[in-house]
Amino acid sequence: MKNIIITGTSSGIGLELVKTYSENGYKVISLSRSDLPAKGLIGVEHMNFDISKKESLVNLVNLVKNKYKKIDILINNAGKLINKSFKDLSKDDLYDIYDVNVFGVISLIQCLLPFFKKDSHVVNISSIGGIPGSSKFPGLTAYSSSKGALNILTEVLAEEFKESGPKFNSLSLGSVNTPMLNKAFPGYKAQVNPNEMASFIFDFANNSSKVFNGKVIPVSSSNPWIIL
Repeated sequence: MKNIIITGTSSGIGLELVKTYSENGYKVISLSRSDLPAKGLIGVEHMNFDISKKESLVNLVNLVKNKYKKIDILINNAGKLINKSFKDLSKDDLYDIYDVNVFGVISLIQCLLPFFKKDSHVVNISSIGGIPGSSKFPGLTAYSSSKGALNILTEVLAEEFKESGPKFNSLSLGSVNTPMLNKAFPGYKAQVNPNEMASFIFDFANNSSKVFNGKVIPVSSSNPWIIL
C-alpha cells in the first residue's frame, strides 16, 4: 500500500487529487490550512497545515514517523497568488508568495527526506507562467517568478538525489477552472476542470518516475499558454 502526501487540498485540484487517491485505495495524508470539505473518504487523514509554519512541519513529521513510516509520493500542490502591479509590489508581498510557493516546499521536502525511498516520487505542481518563453501577464510578477524558482529547484534536487532517490519532477500547468485561476483572471473559463487535471496528475505521479526525473513538463492545451 502506497502512502501519499498532498498539499493544498481545501479546493480545486488538490481536493480532487485526494478524492482520486481515496477512490483507488491509497493511504493519503491531506494537508491544507482549512478543513477538508469532503468527509468520510476512505484511507484519508487530514491535517490542518500551514506549509510556512515550523509547528505544522513538526506535527507532520511526528505523524509520518509514528504511523506511516514511509512516503511513496509527495504532491506539492499548495500555492499562493497575488495579483498586484509591479510598482505596488512590496517585499512583504514577495515573501508572502515565496514562503508558500518556494521556501515552504523546500522545508517540507527537507523534513520528509528520512521517509523517502529510492523509488519515491516528488511532484511539484508549478505553472506554465514559470517557464521561459510562455505568455506572461501583468500583476503576476511574484507568482510567476516563484513558480520559475520551483522549476529550477526541481531540476537541482533531481541531480542531487539521483543516486539515492527520491525522483523529482515538475508539472507546469496551464489554465484550470480553480479558485486561483479566478483570482488571476476573473471571469475567464478554462477548458480543463480540476477533476480532469487531477486524473492526469494521478497517472503521472504513480507511473512516470521510471521515465522522468528532473523534468519540467508543460501541461497546457492553450496557445498562447495561459497561467494557472
